[in-house]
Amino acid sequence: MMLFKLAFKNIKKSISDYTIYFFTLVLGVAIFYVFNAIDSQTAMMKVSESTRDVIDLMINMLSGVSVFVSFVLGFLIIYASRFLMKRRNKEFGIYLTLGMSKSKISKILVVETFLIGLLSLVVGLILGGALSQVMSVIVANMFEADLTEFTFIISKSAIIKTIIYFGIMYLLVMIFNTISVSRCKLIDLINANKRTESVKLKNPYLCTIIFIIAVIMLSCAYYQVTIGVTELRETWQIFIPIILGAVGTFLLFFSLSGLVLRILKRFKKFYYKGLNSFTIKQFSSKINTTVFSMTVICLMLFVTICVFSSCMSMKNAMTSNLRDLAPIDIELYKTKEIPHEFVELYGYSEEQYADSYISIEDNLKAVDFDINKYFKDIVNINTYTTESLTFKDTLGTTYDSILKKYPYMTYEAIEEIVAVSDYNKAAKLLGNDTYELADDEYMIVADYESVAELRNEALKSGATITLNGETYYPKYDECQDGFLEISSSHINDGIIIVPDEAVSNLSVEEEMLFANYNATTEDKKEEIEDLLISKSEELINNNANLFATTRLSIYESSVSLGALVTFIGLYLGIIFLISSAAILALKELSEATENKERFNMLRKIGADEKLINKALFRQIAIFFLAPLLVAIIHSIFGIIFCNYLLETFGNESLLFAIILTALLLIIIYGGYLLITYFCSKRIIRD
Repeated sequence: MMLFKLAFKNIKKSISDYTIYFFTLVLGVAIFYVFNAIDSQTAMMKVSESTRDVIDLMINMLSGVSVFVSFVLGFLIIYASRFLMKRRNKEFGIYLTLGMSKSKISKILVVETFLIGLLSLVVGLILGGALSQVMSVIVANMFEADLTEFTFIISKSAIIKTIIYFGIMYLLVMIFNTISVSRCKLIDLINANKRTESVKLKNPYLCTIIFIIAVIMLSCAYYQVTIGVTELRETWQIFIPIILGAVGTFLLFFSLSGLVLRILKRFKKFYYKGLNSFTIKQFSSKINTTVFSMTVICLMLFVTICVFSSCMSMKNAMTSNLRDLAPIDIELYKTKEIPHEFVELYGYSEEQYADSYISIEDNLKAVDFDINKYFKDIVNINTYTTESLTFKDTLGTTYDSILKKYPYMTYEAIEEIVAVSDYNKAAKLLGNDTYELADDEYMIVADYESVAELRNEALKSGATITLNGETYYPKYDECQDGFLEISSSHINDGIIIVPDEAVSNLSVEEEMLFANYNATTEDKKEEIEDLLISKSEELINNNANLFATTRLSIYESSVSLGALVTFIGLYLGIIFLISSAAILALKELSEATENKERFNMLRKIGADEKLINKALFRQIAIFFLAPLLVAIIHSIFGIIFCNYLLETFGNESLLFAIILTALLLIIIYGGYLLITYFCSKRIIRD
């Protein structure tokens, strides 16, 4: 009973003294609960079947991510417990001096850990329960679900999962603390606060060489994910810049740990001003002993910034794209006029061959679907191809230079050709610009930026094309923005627009039909779409090679995919950000505990509290900002790479996403910095 009372008193003292520790534990429990309670929150939402499938996929993915998150939080809790142990070294030494055995101290720690775990679980679950209701609204907004039947929900499965995961973590902490106490020595515990750590100056020449190597490695990594990104053709090649970046970051911090003090000592006016020499020595000492930790924290912050920015940018871009890139209700298309020799050459069936000479309207009539009854604003066009016009043929004299820069592109791909009158008919319905061409002119419409840039090089050089023996010259020296295929992203890598006479002798490649539903409400439109879907099996039985893309299906898949990547990105990003900030905060608080004597010495030699507090804040700020600044530099190139991967979605919302990421960093990371400063200030005054 006495041990329980002692443990309880220690916890009461810890709640007031160690804000960071409890704040991090509670926040970790709350976030873990919130993201694992999404399945209960989404169960009551009215959504379509396809959206429900995506929600189920997201829940399964979040469950898998939670396993990884539990390892991160477990490491964080063990690290935090080390801080508490260091803070109380002298206390444990007094216990041993008074005759208490190590086993009894271990029992006190077990009771404390259990009570701390129970307290953080209860508070975290209460906070998580409140936040999960906010998350319900966010989830519903993301999936645009009906929340008319919304009620307050407590997820039993999320509570059980949280208790199990965190119970295992706290059990590991108990074992760790018990082992730590069994290995400690009385003399070390009593003199823990009196020991000083000497700053070992590393060989400056070795550090300079290592710094140069680090810069070279990071430069190579930056090059490969920006200018040289097209050379990364195989999946395994992406690990090359990742490894270079990770190793280069470690070497950078290792070299700086030996150079910072030597470099700043040369600026005597700055070094000896106020308490700068004390602050710089403190920082140099810390970075000397935390090179690996600083590397891990820097990389975690880098991942956080990239994940936050990319996920939010992708979600915002997909949402905004729907309005511009899917302006009509339905688009139908089918392969036309298959040459009979293709039946044997490419494995087409006789039924497919016959169907290729049947129009889309006739296919639908065969299954009793009258397009004139259910559709309005109908536009029907053909696209053409010829083996004599490939991507290579459109590049003209720029082909050799482009081939050297981008050797892995498919230059033999056959181009899609559309008559200008057909394109204009579709463009009017799709909300795109219309054009006029002279008899010897052609143009290219594209919205896939990276390919459009290559085509622009050729157009600026005046590259000509040849069709049916006639030569055509570019009307514009760059691609014009436009598309024919509705989607949620920019996927048009180029359509060749030519005068109507130019396609007279070309074979029809595809028939396309654009239309809106002949209905005034969304419910009526859904009924028409459901009717069309119900005819799909009949169309397949009739060997109709007919495909459809609808605004509703694009909308649902885009919203669902955007929500999925956003939630997983937020989950990982917040956990990484909290972990990084908490590790730095706990490290600083531990250092403040060990450095109390040093700050007392500053007081004895005449430094006032204002000067000491200023030195303390600078010391903490530098320690927090060092990995963040390197992470921001990494992120500049990382975001460029992510933007390249997500280029089809567009980068219009990237700036907004970066601003949101910066705000989140300021709130969470800056919040930890300020809490660390105030807690450290209180510690050095005790």
